[in-house]
Amino acid sequence: MKTALLHYWLTNVRGGEKVLAALGEMLPEADIFTHAYRPERFGEPSRERLWGHRVTESFIARLPFGRKHPQACLPLFPAASRSLKLDGYELVVSSESGPIKGICKPKGARHVCYCHTPMRYLWDMHDEYYRTAGVGGKLAMKLFTSYLRKEDLKSAESVDEFVANSAFVAERIKRIYGRDSVVVHPPVDVEFFSAAERTAGDYYLFVGAPVAYKRLDLARAACAKMGRELVVAGGGAATDDELRGLYAGAKALLFPGLEDFGIVPVEAQAAGCPVIAYGSGGALETVVGGRTGMFFKEQTVESLCAAIEEFESREFASDACRENARRFARPAFIDKMKGILAR
Repeated sequence: MKTALLHYWLTNVRGGEKVLAALGEMLPEADIFTHAYRPERFGEPSRERLWGHRVTESFIARLPFGRKHPQACLPLFPAASRSLKLDGYELVVSSESGPIKGICKPKGARHVCYCHTPMRYLWDMHDEYYRTAGVGGKLAMKLFTSYLRKEDLKSAESVDEFVANSAFVAERIKRIYGRDSVVVHPPVDVEFFSAAERTAGDYYLFVGAPVAYKRLDLARAACAKMGRELVVAGGGAATDDELRGLYAGAKALLFPGLEDFGIVPVEAQAAGCPVIAYGSGGALETVVGGRTGMFFKEQTVESLCAAIEEFESREFASDACRENARRFARPAFIDKMKGILAR
């Protein structure tokens, strides 16, 4: 089948892009469509191809700063998605946490949407994003949120089947779009991180971009209060090899944010490192409380400190962590997605 792969923007390699890479491996003849593509971030020599796939950008990429800051063009995304020429494609697979799914679906085509989450800044986390936005961001949210919510709901109409990256996101899809979905957890390079030799040290580890909802502030405050060392990595500051070593040497990973799924806790467990996580969201699906880590109930310094204290009074086997992580290995994702696309 002539297949189109859709992804909101390709400006960094993070969890969503790793999902797209796995989909591209499954569908080697597919063409990629996106709003903005920065090949230098992917080690590609030209703008025409990514991982062997032909790449087509929407008009967003031709706007000033469209490639560097596509998020700033969000109000134009619905029109940009509809402008993509998909005539002749029989299968459309979107990797989505923005409005790229709102394409003009070709007649007779099927559209499968792998949904990382309905847009957080429009729906569940709107108030938090608004609170931490600058003056310009607050103004833009006031002007465009209502319009973008209507467009997001409309864009769901082009989807024949939703696939959610977690049960947590499946609930959001049902609540916001009124649609059922199949849960397929995203692929994690478990084999790579499992190759690390576990040498637990005395530091706690935080991995992730320093954005408000990931709650780095909470990890820092708790460790400062207890006199514990905290190492912060992520946001492009560490290579995969460096990150693997940090996981293997950490006493535990601190994961205090509310995440849709969260690949980081799986990577940590693959390296034999237990996790102390906020007990909500995707972490409930990736961490086994009391066996591969601990949960804390409230996003407060006191609650996290209590979890760290209890964690230090118990023992966690690195083999149990690695075994749990294997559930999220890349082959499991590919097998499940192949079954869905075959239908």
